[in-house]
Amino acid sequence: MKLVKKIIQHRFWWIAALVLFAAITYISTLFNYRVDLTAEKRFSLSNSTKTLLKENVDSVVNIKVFLTGELPSDYRKLSIATADLLNEFKDLSGNLVRVEFETPGEGLPDSSRLQLYDSLARMGVVFERSEDVSAADNKSTQQIIIPSALVYYKNYQPFVIDLRSSRKVFKNFNVVNDVPQEDKEATLNAAEALLEFKFANAIEKLTRKEVPTVAYVIGNEEPGPQKVNDLIESLRNEYKLGIFDLKQSYPNPDAINALIVVKPQKPFSEEDKLKLDQYVMHGGKIVWFVDKLYAELDSLMRSQSDFVAFDRNLNLDDLLFKYGVRINSDLLQDLNCSKIPIVVGYNPDNSPRMQRLPWPYYPFLSAYNNNPISKNLDRVLPIFPSSIDTVKAPGIEKTVLLASDTNSRVLSSPAMVSLNSIATDNDFQAMNKSHLPVAVLLEGKFTSLYANRLSAEVKDSVGRALGKPFAGVAEKPTQQIVVSDGDIVTNAVSNTTGPLPMGMLPLENYRFANREFFLNSIDYLVSNSKIFESRNKDFTLRLLDKTKVSEQRGLWQLVNIGGSIAIVLLFGGLVQWRRGKRWGLGEA
Repeated sequence: MKLVKKIIQHRFWWIAALVLFAAITYISTLFNYRVDLTAEKRFSLSNSTKTLLKENVDSVVNIKVFLTGELPSDYRKLSIATADLLNEFKDLSGNLVRVEFETPGEGLPDSSRLQLYDSLARMGVVFERSEDVSAADNKSTQQIIIPSALVYYKNYQPFVIDLRSSRKVFKNFNVVNDVPQEDKEATLNAAEALLEFKFANAIEKLTRKEVPTVAYVIGNEEPGPQKVNDLIESLRNEYKLGIFDLKQSYPNPDAINALIVVKPQKPFSEEDKLKLDQYVMHGGKIVWFVDKLYAELDSLMRSQSDFVAFDRNLNLDDLLFKYGVRINSDLLQDLNCSKIPIVVGYNPDNSPRMQRLPWPYYPFLSAYNNNPISKNLDRVLPIFPSSIDTVKAPGIEKTVLLASDTNSRVLSSPAMVSLNSIATDNDFQAMNKSHLPVAVLLEGKFTSLYANRLSAEVKDSVGRALGKPFAGVAEKPTQQIVVSDGDIVTNAVSNTTGPLPMGMLPLENYRFANREFFLNSIDYLVSNSKIFESRNKDFTLRLLDKTKVSEQRGLWQLVNIGGSIAIVLLFGGLVQWRRGKRWGLGEA
């Protein structure tokens, strides 16, 4: 303390202070440590991500980020958030994660750059054309923004990341009269919340030692390759994909990590159900996409009149009921829905006059809880879905993944499907139900439907065919996902362009989050990592009042700049005054 006191009293004390400050600054650069004081832990990585970076990454991971250059303010903020996150990835991985921000094709001739862009687009890189209108001179400028990144690891195909949010946030609107308006700032804020999951998921997929096997079940008139083209292509990129014929043999959970049952149209036999049941009892996992009722838009368009939706009689009710859910014999409607083109009249030349009208049989689905599969997703689009009830099943935990909005109703089977199904005040008043489940996650140790139904001889026969003893109760906890609509994962087929992406309607230039929901569901079931916990991040959006910012810009610039100078001058004056008083400077 005496040494410090002598230094302070010395006339050149400020030189020692500068040297000390420089030393502390240099030493601080040798350490990387920060404290996250935000309520939502915006700048903290999840434990699963830290484990991934420290233990799984055994070779260099190169990441190229294309979101750079002169960007609009919102995208610049997303770019900075990406850089901050990846720098932390780099530190935690021991510099094995290497990051480069670049503008693809910079300096190339236009023809070469366009060829490069075309090649990147085929890989899945997304491009946006942004138009910025200046408030000062009312001039607009356009630029191409590439909100994507490529993750490279060893000799594997690079993993493409869309940095944008897969969930669009909309401003408050009246579902009956208003057209939804996107809140772009909130949407980009949601994109920041998903950055950790997207990059951690990409690294986990590239560095995993074993690739899970997923099988598409056939044998009960499931949709053919054209109708599930997007499903097949999406799974091929990330998993070993197989086709399993339920009529031929028993599925082996040791060889198949998950089964996918998509929109069967033929009733399941008891033997079919027994095969699926024993697959689950021995640890297998199933994703069910089931249309309980027969209801197709093609039937309505061909007849141009009402038709009755009826039960397909798939013979799955008792099996699903035993597992903890019941798909109801009804059609779900909601006022917050998609639109379809309808013929509303004819022109003088007899050509049809089309108009896009709300179609409540295509309700928008969202998550209303913090489940790890569908949280932070955009809306999912079903086609003629039914509602789901959860029922008592000992030891089974149920989580609603997708549900309707707040203006819903159900039409019990046999249900009349009409072009004008909501026409009166009574119809509107009947839309008074909220958050009706359409997708449910089941987790736990399931009990077999056939536990007390089969004779010893039949059980022995099942054991021989399966290669394992018949199980009345699941050997270990497992999971299933039940969705009351098969068309969530099918795709429309255009006569001109071929199969469309799932979640996209013909004549609509918008893709809903059906693919993301599907891939998240599969990943949740077959992945052993806990990367999904980072999906539950939710950043609070704290915005400035744009009107006040514009009006008071000069004032706050003066306060920030002039105030800082004033504080420095005041501090300097106080130091000089104290020195003068202490040493008697200026006294006669």
